[in-house]
Amino acid sequence: MSMTVLALAVGLPTMLVMRVPLALAIGIATILALWTADIDMMIFAQRMVSGTQSFSLLAIPFFILAGDLMTAGGISRRLVAFADVLVRHRTGGLGMVAVLAAAFFAALSGSAPATTAAIGAIMIPEMEKRGYSRPFATALAVAGGIIGPMLPPSIPMVVWGVMSETSISELFLAGIIPGLLLAVGLMGLCWLHARRHGIAPQPKASRAEVWDAFNAAKWALCGPVVVLGGIYGGIVTPTEAAIVAAVFALILGFGIYRELTFATIGPVTRNSLKTMTIVMFIIALANGFGWVMAFQQIPGRVTDALAGLSDMPTLYLLVLNATLLFIGCIMDNLAAMIILASFLVPIGEQLGMDPVQFGAMIAINFTIGMATPPFGYTIFVGAAISGLRIGQIARPLLPMLGVMIAVLLLVAFVPAVTLSIVAWFR
Repeated sequence: MSMTVLALAVGLPTMLVMRVPLALAIGIATILALWTADIDMMIFAQRMVSGTQSFSLLAIPFFILAGDLMTAGGISRRLVAFADVLVRHRTGGLGMVAVLAAAFFAALSGSAPATTAAIGAIMIPEMEKRGYSRPFATALAVAGGIIGPMLPPSIPMVVWGVMSETSISELFLAGIIPGLLLAVGLMGLCWLHARRHGIAPQPKASRAEVWDAFNAAKWALCGPVVVLGGIYGGIVTPTEAAIVAAVFALILGFGIYRELTFATIGPVTRNSLKTMTIVMFIIALANGFGWVMAFQQIPGRVTDALAGLSDMPTLYLLVLNATLLFIGCIMDNLAAMIILASFLVPIGEQLGMDPVQFGAMIAINFTIGMATPPFGYTIFVGAAISGLRIGQIARPLLPMLGVMIAVLLLVAFVPAVTLSIVAWFR
């Protein structure tokens, strides 16, 4: 093993174990790798800048802004209140509210960090008041955020569609059932957690309460129609839809609900900029780190090593998914898809999988990476909201990651999970 590979494979995990801040650990590991490989350090800065110049990445800051505006403007609260009257009387009902609200919000924001930020800001304190531990509530917000990139609109689906020349609209459709399955699985974990810890359910809402909550949330519930209607109607791209979501949040916050004021815009914008800075700085560093890995041909070596399993499709697919999950844990999801696309597309053809099913599997693999240490965006957002360390969030997050992996295996081995809705439109 070369010193460069050693710096990447051993240096980064070692620093994380020593609790070196994540961004600093990535930067040091990358600089060490460049130094041992005798590569000009200027390349790192260039890769950091170029890695954040993607048009698709513009969706992230606008969706984060939209999420903060929805929270400050009362939209997120009304979505949570509507979800609350639907399921609060169930065992684990408040946790289910967080999941259901995340699913509602996902169709509007399309972003895992934005969903985690919007739902977590409301639900983490409320769940803590009603008997849930802060780490569990934060982990649930992190896992709920993953529903966003599965349900349309989905940035990872867009990126993979561009890189593999697969229909983006079909990839969007392919993510609907997996996203709903993940929501159901997380709600099941909420039920188990509440039973295990003796958390009592809330009183069942009356019909009048349900109607009042729906009436209060009706404009917020129109958001997915506006955003997704614009995308499927060919009016806007998914990135432009992020701007539409932010404008929609402004209109509702100022004109309909009147909870946004000029005095609140400043703090909301500053909070959004802070979150954007954290997320985009990690993406920039991860792009530099990913470039060094690509330069050392590490991803290529890994995927080439799988070629010997081509005569055992089931084992091949299991090993491939395990490998992609591992890569998703240590690389930015968009960078990983861009770097590995040229290797992965031929593998999909070799396996004989439908390109849409294979693309959904790839995107969901790397989407799970957003909730997996050390580079998961939603974990950073959850830690920023809750004030907890990543290690504190990781423990209750493990069963939720198990649900995500179960959904991923269904996507990989049961074509109907991704292709049944697609087939109606072909």
